[in-house]
Amino acid sequence: MTDARGSTPGGVGRGPVENAQLALLVDVAAAPKPGNVDRDHDLAELRIEHFLAGAVGAGEGLRRAAAGAPVGVAFERAVAGMSDQSGGNTQFGCLLLLVPLVRAAVADGPLDGDTVTAVVESTTVADAADFYRAFEHVDVAVEEPPAELTELDVRRGADAVPALRERDLTLADVMARSEGDGNAREWTTGFERTFETAAAIYDDDGPITDRVSRAFVDRLARDEDTLVRTNHGPEVAAEVVERAAAARGDPEAVAELDAAFVETGINPGTTADLLTAATFVALEWGVEV
Repeated sequence: MTDARGSTPGGVGRGPVENAQLALLVDVAAAPKPGNVDRDHDLAELRIEHFLAGAVGAGEGLRRAAAGAPVGVAFERAVAGMSDQSGGNTQFGCLLLLVPLVRAAVADGPLDGDTVTAVVESTTVADAADFYRAFEHVDVAVEEPPAELTELDVRRGADAVPALRERDLTLADVMARSEGDGNAREWTTGFERTFETAAAIYDDDGPITDRVSRAFVDRLARDEDTLVRTNHGPEVAAEVVERAAAARGDPEAVAELDAAFVETGINPGTTADLLTAATFVALEWGVEV
């Protein structure tokens, strides 16, 4: 195997697009991932089949990313394809992380923070406009923006594009203004936690689904989940971190936590987004499946 910070992809005949789709599939094949849809259970309105269809549907956008299309175009197409199933939003956040990573994976140099930062910094106002248009395909849970950014509320979709152009905001600029969002944090920090988690998956052993399950609980025990905070408030988000830290390393306790989160509707979806991105990086680094 290559070094965890190398750039040699794993798998015969499997390139970045296939590894991105495989990462989306591993996300729901790994179990337990407390509160998420996984191979052991569905949620009330989201089933594993929706995620499988979303992973397939995202393929066109991911192929565009690998072929050099603008990040915004590739992302909007990936979300449009992902949404072609009856469950609604399954992998919006995953794709927001995967698209620039796929672009970085086909660039010269290793797949690392510097390479993906170059992709982020190359984004344009047009990329930001396509990012906003992607919100018209699915409902995405987001926090209320500050009053001064009401015109840039992502839930406005294409209606916010004139304000983007007036302020000359690139997609990187939009991410930098999304304070407190876990996925935006990756864009602004060179995907620091993504690569850190990918290294943990790489250095672990056993089936990749088991590695991802362990890495998920470890990540959940370290960072507040944006989706949990948006849906349940900061106190519950902080409690989730504490409960994950207490359960970490104890399979029985993790299984109990999973059941409790499903029962109470706590779905740490932003953590799942990061784990999907990290799984992609680990696969690109050479983790075998």
